Amino acid sequence: MRLYGRVAAVTGAGSGIGRELAIGLARRGCELALSDIDEVSLARTVETVRFVNPRLAVSCERVDVADRDALYAWAGKTAERHGRVNAVFNNAGVALGSTVEGASDGDLEWLFGINFWGVVHGTRAFLPHLRVSGEGHVVNVSSVFALISVPGQAAYNASKSAVRGFTDALRMELEMSGAPVRATTVLPGGIKTNVARASRANGSLADLGLDAARGREKFERLFITDSDRAAGRILDAVERDRERVLIGPDAYVIDALSRLFPAGYARLVKRSVRRSLG
Repeated sequence: MRLYGRVAAVTGAGSGIGRELAIGLARRGCELALSDIDEVSLARTVETVRFVNPRLAVSCERVDVADRDALYAWAGKTAERHGRVNAVFNNAGVALGSTVEGASDGDLEWLFGINFWGVVHGTRAFLPHLRVSGEGHVVNVSSVFALISVPGQAAYNASKSAVRGFTDALRMELEMSGAPVRATTVLPGGIKTNVARASRANGSLADLGLDAARGREKFERLFITDSDRAAGRILDAVERDRERVLIGPDAYVIDALSRLFPAGYARLVKRSVRRSLG
């Protein structure tokens, strides 16, 4: 699937990977429908992509991906404004630092509303439009935390594992039904975004010997891959119809670790978390 001349929708386009996806798509000549819950950041992204490609058709909308009705309405508006939709990048995501027992129901619902249901509703809202286009692609951003679990990140692990399973199954269903749509699961490692700074955390991490404030700062140091490089890898994967894409050298290490030591990796992870975030 060539992206030039196509129409792509991107959630979480106000910053990080979402912003770089928008910029990368603009450089490849792809029309854009951008959304984010932060209107100020979204406006900056729109300004940037219009500078990158002044002739490009760009629309934007404030959308909370946890709001099913808002996502479906945005999908309909996008198809109407641009005439078609060829790709959707379900990128918006958040994090929660907490033990299983320490997380409130509200925090869990907040995280799953964005990380999982945002992906589900974004996929289902745009799929009919992708089918009609005759050439479509669904890109769902999971995480290497869908390959291994990390103490203090149970909710994030669970949501990203759900995205991985959902998208892998979707791709098989699309292939089996002969649909003109493909799906790609994205598994980023540590990407330089503001996810850690925008995450929620609570005092239950102290039960694991971790300091939430210092841990967030140290955790950011583990982000070793630039957002623009990550976005480039994702767009290449779409054009090459890759089923799955790992992003960052740490992602390849974690993937190998999960395959070679599916049970034993936990000991290594516990030591690493205590050393890095304690």
